[in-house]
Amino acid sequence: MTADMSVIQLLMHASIPVQIVLVLLLLASLVSWNIIFTKRRLIRKTKASSDDFEASFWSGGDLNTLYRSATREKGGAFGMASIFESGFREFNRQIQQGDVGQDKLIEECRRAMNVARMREVDRLEQSLATLATIGSTSPYVGLFGTVWGIMTAFMGLANVQSATLAVVAPPIAEALIATAMGLFAAIPAVIAYNRYADKVVRLEYRYDGFTEEFSSILQRHARNRKGA
Repeated sequence: MTADMSVIQLLMHASIPVQIVLVLLLLASLVSWNIIFTKRRLIRKTKASSDDFEASFWSGGDLNTLYRSATREKGGAFGMASIFESGFREFNRQIQQGDVGQDKLIEECRRAMNVARMREVDRLEQSLATLATIGSTSPYVGLFGTVWGIMTAFMGLANVQSATLAVVAPPIAEALIATAMGLFAAIPAVIAYNRYADKVVRLEYRYDGFTEEFSSILQRHARNRKGA
């Protein structure tokens, strides 16, 4: 309890620049953890939705039924279902226009799916740059507070007759707290960024593969329609 109180007292008696640094690092840590939990829920939900959709898609069911199911999803389709919805909607629109070349039809469908894919990837990547920024800059912000605190400590020594440990220790300890706070804010942000960036890339690969597979399926549908 005494150690806790001594730390609190050090923070309360820290210089204004060091206190500002600590407040900024605390806010950065809170923002970082908010992004971490929000992004964790989003990626888990997107992956689960994509798994369910792929299971339904490759089960051999009717595409029109799957399309109606995707459009009726609460909040709109997202993830792989959104890519499918965009591609199949464009396919039906081109078919209804009448005599459309097969190459143009598939090109337009692929374009619509690529737009949906980029929108989904952008949604997953949102705020990851903030995590990267917090992870890369927090140690330097903490180091600034440390340097300022140590500089203040040495300047204070000029006003005392003898520099004892009791005189030097409190301001240096105060300065080192800024470094610790910088690492406290940076380490979770860096770990979360690397982990979530990898998961987003994996989902993007799945989206790319599905786009190509579904384009081939639509091409076969267009060929069968033309033959009929």
